[in-house]
Amino acid sequence: MDLTKGKSIEIEDKPLFDDYFQKNPPEISELTFTNLFIWRYYYNFKFLEWKNHLILFSKDYFKTRKESVSKSKETILVYPPIGEDPVQIILELFESLKNIEFHRVPNSIIENLKTNALVQPLRIGWKEDRNNWDYVYEKSKLIELSGRKLYLKRRWLKRFLEQHPDFQFHVISDEWVETCRKLQIEWCDMNECRLSEDLMEEQRAITEALDHYTELKFRGGLLNLQDKSIAYTFGELLNPNTVVIHIEKALKQYEGAYQAINNFFCKNCCVNAIFVNREQDIGDLGLRQAKESYVPHHMVEKCIVYRLI
Repeated sequence: MDLTKGKSIEIEDKPLFDDYFQKNPPEISELTFTNLFIWRYYYNFKFLEWKNHLILFSKDYFKTRKESVSKSKETILVYPPIGEDPVQIILELFESLKNIEFHRVPNSIIENLKTNALVQPLRIGWKEDRNNWDYVYEKSKLIELSGRKLYLKRRWLKRFLEQHPDFQFHVISDEWVETCRKLQIEWCDMNECRLSEDLMEEQRAITEALDHYTELKFRGGLLNLQDKSIAYTFGELLNPNTVVIHIEKALKQYEGAYQAINNFFCKNCCVNAIFVNREQDIGDLGLRQAKESYVPHHMVEKCIVYRLI
């Protein structure tokens, strides 16, 4: 495979990616065009089509980051190939390229790798990537919040509804995009984004999403109290039975706002979905605790696949 033929992701590439995802429904949160497009500057992804598969890779990602198992800045980051036989493509890429690692590889691919006779001769290994496991919930339970384990979430939502009976929830449309943009800037100022490289990268990604709202066609929700916007979220279908939440923000001075925006979005958007994928915790202990407190139905386990030394 000639990596020099890879091209950067542009908004005009959405139909191509959507066609691959429709034919090969993803299970990991990373594989939506929206996610890949809005984070394209962070990862500096290139892509190409090879043997009826879509290949996503970055030659630059590890030059400034330390996630590489090999510890080499020349390592090429590759996402799981999108197509009918990703295992075969992974094996062929290990045969033809030396300095590659596959990240965000779901367990379904790992299980097939384990039984392949070429794994040992090619010296292929894998390790768990717990920080990037996706949290997946039953949508009905996020709406009902029933049971002892979700008591605190239910209480926070009830408190919000009691204190703000005049709330308004809007499904995001073109007329609300600028409102979301202003709310995000307010959230960013309150959380001192400029002091955090990660938050500034997220701000850039959110700006890309809002700048291209019409073309990306994601779904979103906005929570208002009279003329004040206090929370917003957006996501989209990941596969036929799962909606993935890309962004969720609320002003922290409004108690229960996070529980409210999550609850209202689940009730009003992507109504046919059975599950809600709320993405990973990236190793942040506070975020991990928050995601675990919603009691996930299951985790989408992911691994890093690499060449053994």
